[in-house]
Amino acid sequence: MSDIAVITLGCRLNAFEAEAMRRLAGEAGIDRPVVIVNSCAVTGEAVRQTRQAIRRARRERPDAAVVVTGCAAQLDPDGFAAMPEVDHVLGNAEKLEPASFAALAADRLPRVKVSDIFALRETAPHLIDGFADRVRAFVEIQTGCDHRCTFCIIPYARGASRSVPMGAVVEQIRRLVANGIREVVLTGVDLTSYGGDLPGRPQLADLVRRILALVPELARLRLSSLDPAEVDSMLVRLFAEEERLMPHVHLSLQAGDDLILKRMKRRHLAGDVRRLVEELRRARPDIIFGADVITGFPTETDEQFANTCRLVEECGIAFLHVFPYSARKGTPAARMPQVPAAVRKERARRLRLIGKRLRDEVLGTLLGRPLSVLVERHEQGAALGHSEAFVPVAIPDAATGARASVGEVVTVRADAREDGRLVARDVVQGGTRSSSPQHEVLAS
Repeated sequence: MSDIAVITLGCRLNAFEAEAMRRLAGEAGIDRPVVIVNSCAVTGEAVRQTRQAIRRARRERPDAAVVVTGCAAQLDPDGFAAMPEVDHVLGNAEKLEPASFAALAADRLPRVKVSDIFALRETAPHLIDGFADRVRAFVEIQTGCDHRCTFCIIPYARGASRSVPMGAVVEQIRRLVANGIREVVLTGVDLTSYGGDLPGRPQLADLVRRILALVPELARLRLSSLDPAEVDSMLVRLFAEEERLMPHVHLSLQAGDDLILKRMKRRHLAGDVRRLVEELRRARPDIIFGADVITGFPTETDEQFANTCRLVEECGIAFLHVFPYSARKGTPAARMPQVPAAVRKERARRLRLIGKRLRDEVLGTLLGRPLSVLVERHEQGAALGHSEAFVPVAIPDAATGARASVGEVVTVRADAREDGRLVARDVVQGGTRSSSPQHEVLAS
């Protein structure tokens, strides 16, 4: 196999598709260096970073063919094809077609190969065997979106909502688990719309239940970002009933003021989020929340921003992803009265400070309590992993003489917090005690 590098920007769905492209390129027998840049278009900053990555790839790999794909390429193929660093541009459909990589191997791939994404009506399963030396894998169960939030360009890059059949999802997870994956994250553009296009219209809860029943060897299952408007009682109940469904929920919140939510064309209000958070906490008391929030959406006043801050605090959202509003050409919000860029950034800064405080408070409540941690890697003298609630945890090598393999789930007690994560010097269960104060995490 030739030297195939994949640079991935953006979402977890892109991360899964990067592995699928790496596999397709290998199967095509490409015999020259190739750099694939899998782009993101969710904000203007993401597009800028994509262009930076392309230029850097050309500087560092002047001998390689540079192929640009992903959402930014789908939306602006001619713009990326005009970059002198770019050899080929592939659309979001074409990047997952074996024929594209066969053509690249035979030096017959056109400079631009991008089709109408809305012509697609199905999502073919793309089976992969592993995930780049990791013990956690992302699995695509859905792509595309049928909603039209006024700020979002992604439906035009991903097309209509399309779901992967349940049997194909189960088979993919079985393959990954057989190759050492301990934790799977189900991902998609609009995850909670899963199944609406499939025969029988199964729901996300149906898929989760089937995965846990048919892949008993899977240690942990997670869900990526959820739309508060589509989290139903069946899914809430699963958090109470299934220990292997991890107690971490990341909400596509976006704002906490009802008028702004309506102008965003979101399908939930602030009260809906409060009720959902309460229901999930009743179902799973150890659950921890994250959320995406946009600051400075067009017309947002100081009072409306304060409502967002209030909702975040009342819900105790510990892990915030905060984005200053970025106008995307072609979206309705881009034509609304804009909040000055400096105000958007200042509000983002203030909300991030609130998020940091909430995160530190939540981490403080976990000190001294047993935490189940999946060891993912070893770095700078510590084993690093995440708890069931997706709290990052460091287990210093020299602390207890405990030896933990990558991929092992160990129970620890955290005694400190630093840099947004917990530090655990006491391994309660798992690993092997050693009389030597020095130890290391062994890669499985």
